[in-house]
Amino acid sequence: QVQLVESGGGLVQPGDSLRLSCAASGFIFSSAWMSWVRQAPGKGLEWVAGIDDSGNPTNYADSVKGRFAISRDNANNTLYLQMNSLNPEDTAVYYCAKGISYAPRGRGTQVTVSS
Repeated sequence: QVQLVESGGGLVQPGDSLRLSCAASGFIFSSAWMSWVRQAPGKGLEWVAGIDDSGNPTNYADSVKGRFAISRDNANNTLYLQMNSLNPEDTAVYYCAKGISYAPRGRGTQVTVSS
C-alpha cells in the first residue's frame, strides 16, 4: 500500500529556511506526480506545490511562489520541499501527497515559524 513519511519540520524563526523530505514506498514513485499540501491551525487543507514524474514543478500556490521549491529524487523515492524566507503564515502541518490532490498523503510534519 502507499506509504508516505514526511520529515524535516521544526520550530524556526521568520526568515529562516527548512527542507522537508518525504520517503515514499508501496507504489512506483518514478511514475507518480506528487504534491505538497499543508494545514494551518484551524484551517482547511491548502495545496502548496506539485511536481510531475520527471521532476518538473507544475505549479505553486501564490502564497509560496518564489520562496518554496519542490523537487524529487526518483532513484531514492524521495520528495523534497525547500522552504525559504519562512514567515508565521507558513506555520502548518505539511503533508506529501501522491498525485495532484490531497490524498493519499502521509501523517505530516509540523512546521512552526515564530520569533
